[in-house]
Amino acid sequence: MKAAAFEYVRAASLPDALRELSSAKPISGSQSMGPMLNLRLARPGRVVDVSRIADLRSVFEAGESVRAGAAVTHAEIEDGKHALLRHPYMQHVASGIAYRAIRNRGTIGGSLAHADPAADWPLALSALDARLELSKAGGTRQVRASEFMLGAFTTLLEDGEIITAVLLPKLGPTLRWGYYKLCRKTGEFAHASAAAVFDARTGLARVVLGALDGPPAALDDLARQIAQRGPSAATDDALAQAVASAMPNADSIDRQIHTAALERCLAQAFGVANANTV
Repeated sequence: MKAAAFEYVRAASLPDALRELSSAKPISGSQSMGPMLNLRLARPGRVVDVSRIADLRSVFEAGESVRAGAAVTHAEIEDGKHALLRHPYMQHVASGIAYRAIRNRGTIGGSLAHADPAADWPLALSALDARLELSKAGGTRQVRASEFMLGAFTTLLEDGEIITAVLLPKLGPTLRWGYYKLCRKTGEFAHASAAAVFDARTGLARVVLGALDGPPAALDDLARQIAQRGPSAATDDALAQAVASAMPNADSIDRQIHTAALERCLAQAFGVANANTV
């Protein structure tokens, strides 16, 4: 199918885009919106292309955080184009998103805004306890990445509001991390996924389960036990209980698949044979 007719506008600046969004839909890499337009699941009369806006393409330090513009592509993160995002965790996550053609155009902000439960960035950024900068003509606000997604394809975004940046903690060599997903074949969406990050320097300790029916689920008790006692706290029973608490209505097979993803994620974070390198 082909998209219904719509008016296309390329915004020259962020203020211009925010003014246009009162009566239009944003589009950037078009890796999610494009298929929705073609299938006529979305039929806006007007779309605003924000992919070339400098404010959404820049990466710089912002106090204790790194501010990454929402239009930075997966491929740019994978390739280490921006020095401040050049960390094995970020590059590993980006390199596993779909196929290279998708990564060349797909953006970090677009993935978050689309809010597919099986997507990578909602899970990976929730594990980092990142914050999102949301902007509209009336002003800007920040929300935690872990609170942004309300349900499948449902977010905190208000009418006329877009994600303008992701605010990441500065990732250093002391960070232990794991990110693992189970797919039927490479490039497909995950059937189960998990992310874990531990940093003794900053006290960050998070374990998050993804590819659920809704938003990623933080396994706070498990993360706290591992932070206090080390990887020995991640017993089979502890993992099974954590998954069961996050998936109370799932069947036993689905729980087993997610438990396997969680186990491999933690092995990647702490196992000698699973060095965290890209």
